[in-house]
Amino acid sequence: MEDEDQDPLFHLILIRWVRGCAMKVTCDRPALSDALAACTSIIASRTPKPILQCIRVTATKDELILTAYDQELGLRYRVSEVDTARPGETLVSGDRFFSIVRESVDESLALEADNGTLHIRGRDSHFQIFGQDVRQFPPVVDLEGEPDLCLRADALQACIERTTFAAARESTRYAINGVLWEKRAKRLQLVATDGRRLARAGVSPEKSVGGDSDVIVPTKALTTLSRLHVEPDAIIDVQLLPNQIIMRTPKATISSVLHDGHFPKYDDVIPKDCDKKLEIDAAEFLSAVKRAALLSTEETRGVRIAISSDGLVFSSRAPEQGEATIRQNARYSGPNVEIGFNPTFLVEALRVCSGAVSFEVKDGSKPGILRCGPDFLYVVMPVNLS
Repeated sequence: MEDEDQDPLFHLILIRWVRGCAMKVTCDRPALSDALAACTSIIASRTPKPILQCIRVTATKDELILTAYDQELGLRYRVSEVDTARPGETLVSGDRFFSIVRESVDESLALEADNGTLHIRGRDSHFQIFGQDVRQFPPVVDLEGEPDLCLRADALQACIERTTFAAARESTRYAINGVLWEKRAKRLQLVATDGRRLARAGVSPEKSVGGDSDVIVPTKALTTLSRLHVEPDAIIDVQLLPNQIIMRTPKATISSVLHDGHFPKYDDVIPKDCDKKLEIDAAEFLSAVKRAALLSTEETRGVRIAISSDGLVFSSRAPEQGEATIRQNARYSGPNVEIGFNPTFLVEALRVCSGAVSFEVKDGSKPGILRCGPDFLYVVMPVNLS
């Protein structure tokens, strides 16, 4: 009897086990393209571990599951528009796979994996991608058990949109590179700051279990969630673990490590003495700031706002280039005051507002407050324009 090490059948089985089990499915191309777009968005273009540039493709009898991972963030995306002839899995380059699917003109594609190679067939095309060892791909967790929070997708997406832009991008203070989640019995608040501005947005969960908790969620995890196509009234389940957050939509599950460290006591920087308050339409405010900023420079880098009972006057100047003045109506009856701001900081906040907003200041040297409804507050430091 031949030794199993010399048995060709044994070697074929071993190759299939290492590089992936035989798989054969027909998949809706647009749905597959959406899934690959989401997965490739978290893959690093450069990494010391090339295996992390791959996507694990798993076919079950009911769906196709695509999995991506970057050591801190994992994404499992489920595609239900499939017809599975043979379950199995393989591991292939995410960018290559996505490029082929994205450029295809077919409504559906046939995927077949065998002997470590993924075959992608369309009406007039046949691509082959050589796979990697499936066993080398790290496990990516799914949400198991009862979620700690259940939130409407549109409400959570609004909170993410209203906070992530204010998080620090490059900072030695690791904690403020993420967004603080303050979970209370009937309220969830997201807070972000980079030391020069602070954004806070709140939402009432559809369901909340367990006690109060504060965690710092990496910005990348939240922006990944915000890019997913989720119906506004869909429910997003959230599970908070000691060092991890898991967020599940009807089609995808995102898992991410949490940031260590302590988020600053942000209540201390929210002014309590802003006695000059005006009301203005957010779109008009945004337009005025953007136009005034057209003649600001890196040196001046600011827009001056003069507030009086006659309304607002936005002005800026660029030495040897010109000046800008924009007048805007607003509801205000207090004393005159002038204050300067970095226009980018105002524009980014006003873009996530709609309808009437209130703007509060104390004087030209103190932070200003922008409010939009009961759920959004934004604090921004002034700049010296003297």
